Amino acid sequence: MTAVTKKLTFAEYLNYKDGTDTQYELVDGELIPMSLGTGKHGGISKFLERTFDDESAKMGRNWTAQKFAVGIRSPRGGRWDTSRIPDVVVLPTEQWEALFNREAIIELNEPPPILVVEVVSESTQTTDYRSKRSEYAVLEIPEYWIVDPIQEVVTICTLVEGFYDAIAFRNHERIISPTFPNLDLSAERVLAGRY
Repeated sequence: MTAVTKKLTFAEYLNYKDGTDTQYELVDGELIPMSLGTGKHGGISKFLERTFDDESAKMGRNWTAQKFAVGIRSPRGGRWDTSRIPDVVVLPTEQWEALFNREAIIELNEPPPILVVEVVSESTQTTDYRSKRSEYAVLEIPEYWIVDPIQEVVTICTLVEGFYDAIAFRNHERIISPTFPNLDLSAERVLAGRY
């Protein structure tokens, strides 16, 4: 006998409560629980959130970085909805403030974030490198970082004519980010997740 999982619409997902603190992504109508990840995972995310906020201020940009706080509705094909929650999202402060009184999910008809980061864990490797990469490209997110502490690499994906060009950085190599061109940061420092 096979158990059938009820698929959720996007509206049902937005209103879903199971009485726990578990955060879920919605993938093809199915709830996918998001684990807390390791302390290193959280440390990398927090480090990047602070770094992006600091760099935005230096550049005079009215941008904010948000860790585990903004969902992005995906244009994934098929009948069922998908919504992703990146580890870090950089977006205009005005767009962030517009989410204060509703679910913090960027809809398909809204401008995409400026930059998103996924920190790879054992359970998300394939999704971070393949599914999310293609979904974020279709959404026209200009820059996507894949921070992989397992393979010790930071991959910066830059949108070019609808597809991501990717450059991998390791060890002491200085990360090159079109969004933050003056960023003085090595792959090693990002992967350490601390100042």
